[in-house]
Amino acid sequence: MSLKLQLVKDGKIVFEIPLSPTEWPKDQLETELTAFEEDFKKFSSMFDALSNQTRLKMMRRLVQEENSTMNFADFMRDLDLNPKTVWENSKKLSDGGFLTKTGRGTYSCSEFSQSAFLTLSLALRRLLESLEEIENLRR
Repeated sequence: MSLKLQLVKDGKIVFEIPLSPTEWPKDQLETELTAFEEDFKKFSSMFDALSNQTRLKMMRRLVQEENSTMNFADFMRDLDLNPKTVWENSKKLSDGGFLTKTGRGTYSCSEFSQSAFLTLSLALRRLLESLEEIENLRR
């Protein structure tokens, strides 16, 4: 069974990778793994930023906002957080590349940041579910 991950834009495949290491040409797999190791610090920062339930809730609220912008007080009120918690978690999200401080106490989330959040939180979850389902079918 050949399983591939595809990104499609306007019906055209813009990115495709096999999900089984046996389907990769050995030299290409080595190149990809080396590139991942070189980007490890960036990925680690992103995963670290999203490895907390409060930060996930903050990102969810930002993605739900029409202009992807919220202020400090909104986070406190909407998520029932204290100022220290908002500050610490907004710093972590900023360090991970998900939040930008756009003004005094105002934070925004770029389209890239929203896409990264959705990919890491939703698409990755669905991908893992599919891989687990395939593994269970093989047993």
